[in-house]
Amino acid sequence: MIGAKTVLITGAGGSICSELCRQLARFAPARLVLVEASEFALYNIEQWFRVHKPETPIVPLAGDVKDAARLDEIFSTWKPQLVFHAAAYKHVPLMEVGNAWQAVRNNVLGTLQVTAHAQRHGAERFVLISTDKAVNPTNVMGATKRLAEMACEARHSSGKGCTQMEMVRFGNVLGSTGSVIPKFAE
Repeated sequence: MIGAKTVLITGAGGSICSELCRQLARFAPARLVLVEASEFALYNIEQWFRVHKPETPIVPLAGDVKDAARLDEIFSTWKPQLVFHAAAYKHVPLMEVGNAWQAVRNNVLGTLQVTAHAQRHGAERFVLISTDKAVNPTNVMGATKRLAEMACEARHSSGKGCTQMEMVRFGNVLGSTGSVIPKFAE
């Protein structure tokens, strides 16, 4: 599925997605296009690849999933066959007070942007990295991820393009930036 293909990963520098990038490298992709809004997170994942997997072709790109022009530039230039979309605001308490609209913009509207570009540019597959909190959501983060899933379902049903839309839900991931374990360790 992955070998000799260009794979685009949004949120590539996040704790969960950076591990996904490392795992994807094992399948010898033609290249990994690492899209990340945080310059520091992008730098960290880029440096990891330079040290530990220098044979893996990577393209570290600063970009925001809400920026349609930047996404168009990235998809036009690199023509990814596979897209893993993990860029999201994930911290439940932080998104509840004063940041709810930003979570909607990033998690829902950003997902719509990435799916639209994946379809428009002929990506074979699009995988949304979602959360178990999308099941009967009780907070802003869970609700926005559920809306993102519904957006993917709607885009898939629209029949626009031949991109296969898939979603996977992760539960609490020990050691991730949203996990309570690092907090307890402090």
